This record gives sequence, structure tokens and C-alpha cells, in this order.
Amino acid sequence: MHEEGFIEVTGGKVWYEIYNKKGAGTPVIILHGGPGSSCYSLQGLKALAEDRPVIFYDQLGCGRSERPTDTTLWKLERFVEELAQIRGALNLNKVHILGHSWGTTLAAAYCLTKPSGVKSVIFSSPCLSAPLWEEDQRRNLKKLPQEIQEIILRCEESGRTDSKEYQEATLEFNKNFVNRMDPYPEWLKQGSQYRNPEVYNIMWGPSEFTVLGNLKNFDCTSQLKEITCPTLFTCGRFDEATPESTEYFSRLTNNGKFHVFENSAHMPYVEEPEEFLQVVGEYLKSVD
Repeated sequence: MHEEGFIEVTGGKVWYEIYNKKGAGTPVIILHGGPGSSCYSLQGLKALAEDRPVIFYDQLGCGRSERPTDTTLWKLERFVEELAQIRGALNLNKVHILGHSWGTTLAAAYCLTKPSGVKSVIFSSPCLSAPLWEEDQRRNLKKLPQEIQEIILRCEESGRTDSKEYQEATLEFNKNFVNRMDPYPEWLKQGSQYRNPEVYNIMWGPSEFTVLGNLKNFDCTSQLKEITCPTLFTCGRFDEATPESTEYFSRLTNNGKFHVFENSAHMPYVEEPEEFLQVVGEYLKSVD
């Protein structure tokens, strides 16, 4: 059984869908990356609906949700409020949260408001400290050919992050640290229509490697011990969210588990979908 619709949140309406609404297990809500991407690339996770309801939604400003022009809406606190409003509208009294990338930023910030009924959180390729993320990308860059490094740094310094050479150099970075599939899946390319770069630019900035947006100082590492529900931290071996940082975060929570997908970069749910579903599915069952 599949249901979709819109929910009124602060600033506009967000699109959501639910698979297996009457499932026996505790529902899991999926928080997509970005900011300003959509849940499009995560659709394979609907396979988790064998055991439980699975809820996807596109955050306000992207995907199939409304795209208001009010730029003051693009801040972490409003996205946290949005998640609370969605839980309320869908009566998700007890819920697992699975966040990916920026979705883990949102998941952590939401959990730190001490909501009730969160049974577990899965931090998939986590970004829980913008400064640490930036440092990790600088280190990742150094693993690429010298000329690629130089193009990226030169374009950043001269504010030419929209140039063709910068985009080509970034593509090289992405092939190593975002998605290593070759050829890159055709269906994933279709997802670009759902993105809203404006949200990304305001919150993160024009470049992946230097945070200039309003998340610049986000760092919740000192508060992770306040997240008391079970947590699972996962990443790819070649992930932008490095195994070192991901494991470090897992040690800061009270009962964090840690798993690396050996043949993936930042998108294990697409790069190694069977293993991803198995690891996540078993974890959710173990907490239920």
C-alpha cells in the first residue's frame, strides 16, 4: 500500500509518501541529503517496507515540495521544526530516523530538541561538524592529481566556482568520493531536476570544499552524548564522510554502532544496495 500527499509546514507545503502504511514494525522516516536535494536517489530504501512503514518526504524548497521565494526559510531550525510538523501530521508517535549526509545534520539537531518516541537514529554518511567535514574534504582533495587540486583551489579563490573547468574538476572528485559507479546510473542523472541549488548555496555555499553558508559553524559533536537512543553510523570506505570521522562520531554517542561499506563512496545505498538494505534492515529489527 502506497500513499502520497502534502503536509502544511512553516513556509509552505511538503510532499511525502508512505509505503506499507499498516506495516507491523516501527515506522522509519528518511531524511534526504542536500540541503536542497530530494529523496529521489533514496527510493531504493522503500524495500525496507517489507517490515515496516517507510516515509519519504522532500524538504521544503526542493523535489516535489513547494519552492517558496522567502530565503529566510533556509535555516537548520526551520527544517527541524518541519520534521516535527511532519511527525505530528502523520501521527508518528514512535519512529526510527534514517538521515543521509545533510539529513544526519538535521537528524542530530532534531534529536537534540529531545523529542519523544525516537527509537533509533541511523546516521548514513554523517556530517555532524561542518569544520571537520571541510578538513576531511581538504584531505580527500590531496588524494587527487595535482592539477585537479590546483583548479579547484584557484577557482574557489577567484570566485569562479561556476566555471566549466571547476565543474569538470569537481566531477573528478565526485567519481572518487561521492559515487564510484562506472558508468554512472542513468536514472540518477534524472534526479538533478529535483534539486534547488539556491537552498544549498544559502546553507552550505557555492563549493563543497569550503563552507560559506549559514551551516558554517555547525558542530554538534560535544552534544552527541545527549542522544540516548540506539544509533548506527555508516559510511563508504571512500566516502566524503570519512570512516575516521564517522567512527569518531559513533564513539561520542552512548550506544553507537559503526559499519563501513567497503566498495562505496558517499552513496552506499546505490553503490551497494543489497548490503545497505541488509545492514539497515537488521539493525532496525534488532531495535524494534
